[in-house]
Amino acid sequence: MEYRIEHDSMGEMKVPADRLWAAQTQRSHENFEIGVGIETMPKEIIRAFGVLKKAAAIANNTVRPEKMTEEKMNAIKAACDEVMAGTLDGHFPLVVWQTGSGTQSNMNTNEVIANRGNQILGQKLLHPNDDVNMSQSSNDTFPTAMHIAAVLALEEKLLPAVRTLISTFRRLEEENEGIVKSGRTHLQDATPITFSQEISGWRSSLEKDVELITRSIEPLYELALGGTAVGTGLNAPRGFAEAVAKEVSTITGKPFKTAVNKFHALTSKDELVFAHGAIKALACDMMKIANDVRWLASGPRDGLGEIFIPENEPGSSIMPGKVNPTQCEAVTMVAVQVMGNDVAVSMAASQGNFELNVFMPVCIYNFLQSARLLAEAIVSFNKNCAVGIKANKEKMHHNLHNSLMLVTALNPYIGYENAAKTAKKAFKDNISLKEACVELGFLTAEKFDEVFHPEEMV
Repeated sequence: MEYRIEHDSMGEMKVPADRLWAAQTQRSHENFEIGVGIETMPKEIIRAFGVLKKAAAIANNTVRPEKMTEEKMNAIKAACDEVMAGTLDGHFPLVVWQTGSGTQSNMNTNEVIANRGNQILGQKLLHPNDDVNMSQSSNDTFPTAMHIAAVLALEEKLLPAVRTLISTFRRLEEENEGIVKSGRTHLQDATPITFSQEISGWRSSLEKDVELITRSIEPLYELALGGTAVGTGLNAPRGFAEAVAKEVSTITGKPFKTAVNKFHALTSKDELVFAHGAIKALACDMMKIANDVRWLASGPRDGLGEIFIPENEPGSSIMPGKVNPTQCEAVTMVAVQVMGNDVAVSMAASQGNFELNVFMPVCIYNFLQSARLLAEAIVSFNKNCAVGIKANKEKMHHNLHNSLMLVTALNPYIGYENAAKTAKKAFKDNISLKEACVELGFLTAEKFDEVFHPEEMV
């Protein structure tokens, strides 16, 4: 491998000749060999850095044009466009497990953009600190990248996935209107419900989750950029914070704005905790829905068997013909991961000592993993399972009319205690509710038929 010599304030470093990073990135790459190649800084953060560095160059050109010339700005913008497009991904090798402020990833971005910009210019004009990092600090750029990445992950990936599944459930409601089945509480037989009503519960849960996540995004629109090292805005000229937030909004199409209090923006991660809580709520509902589906599809002969789901792959290496509810299982495993991530996000956010939180990389790593995994799991579940759900009408009808809890319909005519006696006798003697009620003398056969209509109990 060929190398070139780069230097920083600590001296010289050998850097691979074909890489755009420089000395500070190389130091981090060598000093933090933790999760290399597996737990690198999320691509969403790299894209967000491309956005904010481009926005900063444009803002700096506005507020200090004598330093950020048109030539420098255009070179930075061109390099940032490549960062946002992902064409320079191979030049961002750093892991999550680095400095808690994300300084090394900020410098990785500065170095890559400066070197790529210089390549575009054909001359060494850009300096990573003086130009690409102008009016900024790692302490305000990294939390800014966190918010940008979080908003884009929620609005452009997670929410669209949930809305697609909501649409599927709405269609299933319409298709299964009027099919009456046994309800269940405590995993025990309960009074009847229509299958469309059961599906509507799933749909409504997801609609509530969309509402909660949408509400949680609003605080994430506030950006720390302009607070620089400790929130005072040292070395950031007047008007820079507002100008850079405006440019971020223009680039992303999202209503970002400068944070009112930069001291809060640098040290507190409460907005991310709040938003991840909404993600966790969605994970909890997806866990419930996936479990419902696999319970209802259990069998095919010895389970509930009230619905059919798509058969996607063989389910056993030893039992021929076995097919398992694998999409449901994937969703539930992702839900467990998200719930665990919530603990990590919360613990990381609690470590905002004095003027800076120094658990930011692990905080956003878990946040983005939750949003990404949950979005992809929901898309997969919808495509490979939910769209193909079919009611087993015969089994639903059998289970409904075999349920002892239909006796609840007799309460107004024979009273709670006599209804309970009827149910217990029917169960003990393995006879129908009608037979038990008549044998106990509570109703005549004719009267029972007159008042007992399970399909009307919904």
